[in-house]
Amino acid sequence: MKQDPDSMALIPFNFTQILDEVPELKKIVHKIDIFSFDPPIDSSEVEVHIWVDIANLIKERYDRYDGFVVLHGTDTMSYSASALSFMFENLSKPVVFTGSQLPIGMLRTDGKENLISSIEIAAAKDSQGRAIVPEVCVYFESQLYRGNRTTKYNAENFRAFRSANYPCLAEAGIHIKYNTPFINYPELNQGEELRVNSVMDTNVAIFKIHPGISEAVTESFLKTKNLRAVILETYGSGNAPTKSWFINLLRDAIERGIIILNVSQCLAGSVDMEAYSTGILLKKIGVISGFDSTTEAAVSKLFFLLGQYNDVQLIKEYLQKNLRGEISIN
Repeated sequence: MKQDPDSMALIPFNFTQILDEVPELKKIVHKIDIFSFDPPIDSSEVEVHIWVDIANLIKERYDRYDGFVVLHGTDTMSYSASALSFMFENLSKPVVFTGSQLPIGMLRTDGKENLISSIEIAAAKDSQGRAIVPEVCVYFESQLYRGNRTTKYNAENFRAFRSANYPCLAEAGIHIKYNTPFINYPELNQGEELRVNSVMDTNVAIFKIHPGISEAVTESFLKTKNLRAVILETYGSGNAPTKSWFINLLRDAIERGIIILNVSQCLAGSVDMEAYSTGILLKKIGVISGFDSTTEAAVSKLFFLLGQYNDVQLIKEYLQKNLRGEISIN
């Protein structure tokens, strides 16, 4: 974003002016090309077709560059990074999402350091000429995270993102230190052509349980037209009310073919549907564990799987698998 000089409101920034705002980029030895969507949008307006546009832009130019940096608003950055991680197959180059908390052009903006370090990471190679971080990532305030492990947790601090359930992939200080044991390397598909899975089904909803939740609200939600999957945000390690009406409504939805994925409301920790009687009951009626997935990753994973498959049982099987490093399970 950039501040409008007349209204002082924050408006989408035209990236073609980036060299004017960040003249330090001229000192970078790497060749940098800039592509900007027209018109630029606020990240709160991001939808699936924007993800497809970003993914296709990268695919079309994939062989010409060592890596890619996506300048993106912070509000939906974790959703976008998660989505692209599932959309890409055979990715062997870095795709680094970054942005800023203070708009570019402001005196204390964090955007310059975020951008410059992201470019350095996107261009980094090992001694054999391979990308050091061949993943979809988020870089913010000296930390590089796996994109589908991130959540925006602070609207006012420069450290806007957190990866509570997975270590950072790199940390930038005087030098950039890479945490290579935790980086995914595409050894099995090295050299295979990048593919983009652009078909996504958005008939997914997030249902956050809370004390006092009513039967009428729950029933209305679960009977939403065309609903195919629900992310059930539960307490703690996957717990929810055990009132008969609540369990019966969930069971009826599952029997109608609706997938219910259990994700914790907590920022850190994992769903364990074997730990408490409430979790065991949810598992018994057919609720699927989301393990330590973020809500953002759960949403995009379901979009992706529902877009690729119609078989509910097959989708449930894939939800239990670690596809792009999004959950801590093999």
